Amino acid sequence: MNEITDKLLQEALSLPSHLRSALIDKLIESLNVPIDKEIDDLWSMEAEKRVDEVNSSKIKSIPGEKVIKDIHDRFSNEI
Repeated sequence: MNEITDKLLQEALSLPSHLRSALIDKLIESLNVPIDKEIDDLWSMEAEKRVDEVNSSKIKSIPGEKVIKDIHDRFSNEI
């Protein structure tokens, strides 16, 4: 990426999640990719809900490394 693109990306990442989501929707629309708006809206609401739950400590996130290790430990005897 070039300097302008990097700056634009950093500014986009600094936006609140609902504005980033709206920006993503507009960028995808600009690609003329067929989308199912209803499904996209449901996923967007679910993502917002999950972000809010993590931010409010309603749920606790688990580091990815621990998840992978737990999965490996659980299924390593079955392979």
